Amino acid sequence: VQLQASGGGLVQAGDSLTLSCTASRRFFSSNALGWFRQAPGKEREFVSAINWGDGRIRYADFVKGRFTISKDSTKNMVHLQMNSLTPEDTAVYYCALRAGSPTRSIDDYNVWGQGTLVTVSS
Repeated sequence: VQLQASGGGLVQAGDSLTLSCTASRRFFSSNALGWFRQAPGKEREFVSAINWGDGRIRYADFVKGRFTISKDSTKNMVHLQMNSLTPEDTAVYYCALRAGSPTRSIDDYNVWGQGTLVTVSS
């Protein structure tokens, strides 16, 4: 399976952006889709994840209610709605896939998309 992340771009602080992740095959109910990000010079970190079947969701603490993850079963896509963006949100955002619950650990995900760049200017 291959993942494709899209929706990144250049925005100003306070703006919103929605990222999308799709796959080369249908997601299974046992799959979890995660969003991670990697800022320049920093390690990749967990942002959010959702279980495709039961919709269980996890968020990183820094999201603080600004981001919303959702799934579109009709289009086989997962979205990450990001509001109130700050320059600290500037990073390459990756979607990733695993079999199982929506965990926070990078090592739990075995399929990764190519990433989409989000740049937030001040």
